[in-house]
Amino acid sequence: MNRVKWFDKKFTFNLNQDDFQSILSKLRETSERIAEFVNPVSEEVLVKKIEENWSVKENIGHLVDLEELHSGRIDDFIEGKDTLRPADLKNKKTSESAHNEKDINSLLNEFSIVREHFVKRLSELDDSTLNKNSIHPRLNLLMRPIDMAQFVLEHDEHHLQTIKELVARFQ
Repeated sequence: MNRVKWFDKKFTFNLNQDDFQSILSKLRETSERIAEFVNPVSEEVLVKKIEENWSVKENIGHLVDLEELHSGRIDDFIEGKDTLRPADLKNKKTSESAHNEKDINSLLNEFSIVREHFVKRLSELDDSTLNKNSIHPRLNLLMRPIDMAQFVLEHDEHHLQTIKELVARFQ
């Protein structure tokens, strides 16, 4: 797993608002893509780790854990905040959630539910809110809701790739 680490990744946000529906559709598909990939995988593989990195289940649980942040950032845009709320860069919630002890179908279902809620909230934003800008606290970049959605989608892809690599290594 010699990919660019998430915190080292550079972002450019230049999507047109016409791309918003496409991004929402891809965000909706993430839960299905993960489910299709992990359903034939054994429990033993789903909980294996490489050193201190997260297992497949922990990667999925992390995506669940972050939906609260994403939803909160929608609130930040609605409220017109200059800066979006920060993420917990130590991922305390994921570390303390014991995702490896959870049933994979429960994790997948939970992710599907929270993701659908997030996408629904994004899709209901009015034009005024869709055109607002706020600073992402870690990246120190201005983003609009479409840019945040792109950022979340790229984060999904990062974890999906990690899941694929873990499964390939341990199966």
